[in-house]
Amino acid sequence: MSGGGTETPVGCEAAPGGGSKKRDSLGTAGSAHLIIKDLGEIHSRLLDHRPVIQGETRYFVKEFEEKRGLREMRVLENLKNMIHETNEHTLPKCRDTMRDNLSQVLQRLQAANDSVCRLQQREQERKKIHSDHLVASEKQHTLQWDDFMKEQPNKRAEVDEEHRKAMGRLKEQYAEMEKDLAKFSTF
Repeated sequence: MSGGGTETPVGCEAAPGGGSKKRDSLGTAGSAHLIIKDLGEIHSRLLDHRPVIQGETRYFVKEFEEKRGLREMRVLENLKNMIHETNEHTLPKCRDTMRDNLSQVLQRLQAANDSVCRLQQREQERKKIHSDHLVASEKQHTLQWDDFMKEQPNKRAEVDEEHRKAMGRLKEQYAEMEKDLAKFSTF
């Protein structure tokens, strides 16, 4: 192809003396085995990357587990320290503060409860007084209305009598006016 050498057909070997003796198409059993072995090596080097990938994967997993293990150990150690600090210092401090302030809180709550009870009692008394006043006022208005309704027939009779008298006066006045008009119409 390039370089001016002779080509060797596939499946054949060149003669060791540089001659061009043709051998059978498969060659000897040993040479076929060598060719297959060489092809296997070439294939594994060029195309089969499993061993390299497996090695890299093992290395990555090992590093990851070591780093993860160290990180988890640090986290666990921090948690242990935090729990110890909480148990030794924070909880007793909170307990003491709660004991000191709880009595004050209970006193304040009791005072607030008493104030609310007094306000409720005052409100109930005020509502009762208001309700009693409304009932008394309603009774008074009912009595006044009954008295008013009892007086109505008498007042109506008075108004009717007054109206009748006024009508009588008006009739007399108009009668006199007609007489006076009759006197003047004769002129």
